[in-house]
Amino acid sequence: MKRRKFLGLGLVAITLAPASLNAVDFRATKPAAWSAKTVNDAIKALYGDIKAEESGIKLTLPKKAANPGAVPVKIKSDIAMKSLTILQDANSAAAVATYTMDKDMIVDLSIKIKMGKAGTVTVIGEGQDGKFYSASKKVELGEAC
Repeated sequence: MKRRKFLGLGLVAITLAPASLNAVDFRATKPAAWSAKTVNDAIKALYGDIKAEESGIKLTLPKKAANPGAVPVKIKSDIAMKSLTILQDANSAAAVATYTMDKDMIVDLSIKIKMGKAGTVTVIGEGQDGKFYSASKKVELGEAC
C-alpha cells in the first residue's frame, strides 16, 4: 500500500513540475535577435544597449576545432544568472542559443555548435544582480571529414 501511495505522489509531482518551470521564449519575444547578422546587433536586440564586464564567465573552446559541424563549447560561472546567450560571428545569423535560469541554477553548460568558418564565440550572461558579464574566444577550424 505504501508503495502505491509513493508512486501515485511521484506521478502527481511529475505532472505538476512543467507548470512550475518559467522559461522565456526569446524567439517569440525578441525575434530580431535571431536574424541579426552581427554579434553586437544580436546583443542589442536581446538586451538593449548594455556594457558587459569581461569577467565572471569561463568559456572553453579548442584553439582549432577538428570538426566545423560540431565545435565543442563549455561555459561555467559561479555567478547566479537570469539568462545566458551564446553568439558567434562565423555564420550568417549571430545568435546560437539563449538559456533562462533560476537563481539557484549552477551555470555549467556544454554544447556543440556549427560554424561555417573560423570566428569568435561570445557568451553574454545577465546576472541575478542586474549586471551583464561576457567572455569571448577565437576558434580556428580544421577540415570536415
